[in-house]
Amino acid sequence: MNKPREWQRFFDAHAANYEQNPFTHHTEAEVDFLLTLYPILPGSRILDVGCGTGRHSIALAKRGHRVTGLDLSSEMLAVARRKAQEAGVEVEWIQADATDFRFDEPFDAAICLCEGAVGLIERGENAEAHDMAIFRNIAASLGPNKPFLLTALNGYSVIRQMKDEFVPEGRFDPATMVSNYEDQFDLPEGPTLMQIHERLFIAPEMVRMLTASGFTVDNVYGGTAGHWARRYLSLDEVEAMYVCRKRP
Repeated sequence: MNKPREWQRFFDAHAANYEQNPFTHHTEAEVDFLLTLYPILPGSRILDVGCGTGRHSIALAKRGHRVTGLDLSSEMLAVARRKAQEAGVEVEWIQADATDFRFDEPFDAAICLCEGAVGLIERGENAEAHDMAIFRNIAASLGPNKPFLLTALNGYSVIRQMKDEFVPEGRFDPATMVSNYEDQFDLPEGPTLMQIHERLFIAPEMVRMLTASGFTVDNVYGGTAGHWARRYLSLDEVEAMYVCRKRP
């Protein structure tokens, strides 16, 4: 792999405390909902991109599915391996960049949840090229008509927080929708300063990118952790959910 990057360093340092974050406390309900969206037969091969500490991968494995979890952070995967062993399930864990991976055997379903990979760009990266590379890799890993569930940051909520004075300060560029600012993350291990460089996408842009990458987007729902349902996307919520299928 290439030298560690900013997000890789962040998640390596945060791995031991990651599941103390409140948004991680709804795993079983999220998996219950996921399995209502499309018929996923017992024993299906499921790819979890940006799997983190493996909470969704492990929950799916406990339900009899064959799961592969892929993540950039070695420390997040170390936690995932330990938790899978404690749960008594087998999951294939792979350390890889979500923009650059391939599998020979097609999967029956794929997930990329809770900002696990999409949107995590480094300074100078093209956000659209970054995210579409992930989508194309996932599409290439799926069989025809197989489902893909994505939750990603909701660009509408960010727009509604922006102010005119942020533009001359360089914190937000309305022409490109790029944000660039320092933020303090209130993490379980304590306050952590992060330099944020983001280009968040509103729902029609994300649907266009998914469609161009080989998917049919069946629905766009609100996707904020702990509040998954077949409901409209609220403008102020943190995440949007994209319910997709690989095109034949």
